[in-house]
Amino acid sequence: MPRAGLDPAAVVAAGAALADEVGFGRLTMGMLAERVGVRTPSLYKHIASQDDLNRRIAALAVTEASEAVGAATQGYAGRDALAAASRAFRGYVVAHPGRYAATVGVEPTGPDDPMAAASVRLMAALEAVLRAYDVSPGEMTHALRALRSFLHGFATIEAGNGFQWAADVDESFEWLIALMDRGLRKSD
Repeated sequence: MPRAGLDPAAVVAAGAALADEVGFGRLTMGMLAERVGVRTPSLYKHIASQDDLNRRIAALAVTEASEAVGAATQGYAGRDALAAASRAFRGYVVAHPGRYAATVGVEPTGPDDPMAAASVRLMAALEAVLRAYDVSPGEMTHALRALRSFLHGFATIEAGNGFQWAADVDESFEWLIALMDRGLRKSD
């Protein structure tokens, strides 16, 4: 019998927290069952499979990241919005590397997939940042890809402890925000 209060959302939240602790690639249903205090077969009353768990963690991560970016950019435009969005996204990925890793390569299975709605919200928040730069509609996809690549690349390298040089990582990040801002302004 599942522990009282255990529901799919609680199982996914526990799985996301565990992924952050041990790494997404190491997360198993057995580890999660131990974490929530049930036997592994009992998890299948709440989560269909490891793949289902992974997809739900990915949807949770994209939802949380989009909420962080959206909240951070409220009331800002231009470089200020770009900086706020960048810092919020980076902060999210560094704080939640396991759950964010779940998002890599996951595509929505259809319009009702929670991943689809979460992805739309995140892209809308990033597109709102880019609107102040007067990016043409024909170049918006390119600008979104550039911004997402910058954010994803820096944050995942940092989360994986990939910056081993003596230079301050925060200074490098601020330098990259300024570079992105200059590049977007040249497209105006």
